[in-house]
Amino acid sequence: MAKKTNFLLCGLSCLVLVVRTYNDPCASHPCPAKSYCVSKEQKYFCYCIDGYASNTGERNFKDRNVVCREIDIVNCSNFSSDATFQNCQKQLNLSSSMDNSREICTGFAKLSRGCGERRTTLSLQDIGNSYHFLTNLTSQITPGNQKQKARLVTTYLQSIEAAVLAAASRNPKETQKEEGPFMAINTQRVENCSLKTLSLKAEKQTMDIYCSTTEKEILGGIVAFISYASIGSIIGESFASEENLRTKEKLHNFYLNSKVVSGTVGSRKNISLPVSVNFTFQHEKMKRENEQSICVYWQGSSWSNEGCQVISSDENQTLCSCNHLSSFAILVATAKLKVDPVLTMITYVGLSLSLLCLFLAALTFLLCRTIQNISTSLHLQLSICLFLAHLLFLTGIEQTKSKVLCSIIAGVLHYLYLASFTWMLLEGLQLFLTVKNLKVANYISAGKFKRRFIYPFGYGIPAVIVAVSAGLGHTSYGTETHCWLNFHGRFIWSFMGPVFVIILINFSFYLTTLCILKNQLSSLNNELSRMHNTRMLAFKAIAQLFILGCSWGLGFFLVEGVLDPIRSVMAYSFTIINVLQGVYIYLVYCLLNHKVREEYRRWFKKMRKRTETGNYDFFGSVTQTKTVENTVDFPGKSSNISS
Repeated sequence: MAKKTNFLLCGLSCLVLVVRTYNDPCASHPCPAKSYCVSKEQKYFCYCIDGYASNTGERNFKDRNVVCREIDIVNCSNFSSDATFQNCQKQLNLSSSMDNSREICTGFAKLSRGCGERRTTLSLQDIGNSYHFLTNLTSQITPGNQKQKARLVTTYLQSIEAAVLAAASRNPKETQKEEGPFMAINTQRVENCSLKTLSLKAEKQTMDIYCSTTEKEILGGIVAFISYASIGSIIGESFASEENLRTKEKLHNFYLNSKVVSGTVGSRKNISLPVSVNFTFQHEKMKRENEQSICVYWQGSSWSNEGCQVISSDENQTLCSCNHLSSFAILVATAKLKVDPVLTMITYVGLSLSLLCLFLAALTFLLCRTIQNISTSLHLQLSICLFLAHLLFLTGIEQTKSKVLCSIIAGVLHYLYLASFTWMLLEGLQLFLTVKNLKVANYISAGKFKRRFIYPFGYGIPAVIVAVSAGLGHTSYGTETHCWLNFHGRFIWSFMGPVFVIILINFSFYLTTLCILKNQLSSLNNELSRMHNTRMLAFKAIAQLFILGCSWGLGFFLVEGVLDPIRSVMAYSFTIINVLQGVYIYLVYCLLNHKVREEYRRWFKKMRKRTETGNYDFFGSVTQTKTVENTVDFPGKSSNISS
């Protein structure tokens, strides 16, 4: 009986051993001395025990031939066979003025292995302070020897990346951060990819990398992100040229506008990624409107933007996306402003013509008594605002030499154009009420209502908007290229927002007006020609919508930055329509008004008589015309419809 029991126990033990061996890969894959095995999800890795590191520099490994050695003597000798040392000797090609090449390359090899003085290991703080090693070397270079400086910096960057990975692999902490006067370092150990995106921040720069795209490289390894404080002064704009940059337009005046950063994972070599990694850079100084940000990486001798693109950029920061890991920075260049001579000519000729028409329209609204009503007052205020806005635009939009003067011009333009839109809104409201019920127009024309509502609303609302905008962002008035609102950021919506609202409101007025014209046409005054009123009211409604801001809607496409050729079409349409607004107002409300035409005939007749008698007093003839008008009994027709 005892023998049977022992036999069963032995069999059970063997079964348990087999099950454990099947479920635990470590049971069948023993690790070398001074190491232990960790298994997870049928995978296993060997790790050196505390105080020891692998002779290959890997934190985790599967090769049983790897040897775990004490940290204080790991790989801190025999540098002549080191890959960094050999690459240094081969690539630096030092001049005769720096004949201590073996000593220099030994220094780089020790740095890449993380070996400090007296065979101790370097901490992240020690690595950050190694910047003095680079500056000492670059100070010995013959001035003008850019190639030699580039090779030294390239070797230094590669050594720093390797040293950071080595130092992080020896520390069991999952996340390590170090910020010093020369560089900021952030490392993260990746045991699994439970997080879709790994986000590392060094000083004010950030790196976002998809874990799944580099799982084979970094699983059980290290992701490192380094921000250099001053290395940009060594490899600055002198290493940037148009030949090495792929840009859509010709650029000049290059300069670095961010810290130089490095990103590396797993192995110490840069790798290409199936999914791009994103970098967010904070600008060293505010980017101007005529400047363009370029995402670049250090390719060994110069800056290149191959494989990198700008996702978004404003005056304070730029978001880049690159399909590989290396050392990166933001390069800023000045884009030559493209001046379209045809568009410029259209602008100046159109504005000049518009100013003339607005001036004539304002005189007509003031002097022609037969059309005096609330509509005429609205047209007059609109004409005055547009006249002043166009005149200031024509003479002051490019007065950028004085920043204070430019800001004042931008603020006044902001107010005048907003006031124009406000009066356009009141015109739309008046047209809607006039068509809806002709009797309502009589109430609107009351003097008290006009004084208490129209003028405070027409000039007060824009003043409030400009005052609030100036209080919140006065620095956004005026740019380096023109005296208008800054298009970067959200400040432009202090103008585009009210414009958009007014366009929507007037569009609803227009649709409602058309419906009323269609349904209530039979209720119009029987003395008026039905066809004439239908034609005139419909035309004025369409022209009113055009003047009220539909043309300005094209400006939204320009702000959003639509690419050519659509942008060019929008720019021409926007410019032509808006600069001719004065022509529209004079044509629709003056020349197409039969009462105004009759008044013009009387003026011209008076002028001709004065000319024949040798008297050229035009304003005197106007006064006499007004006196004659008081004695003439005109038929009682509704001026609101015809105006």
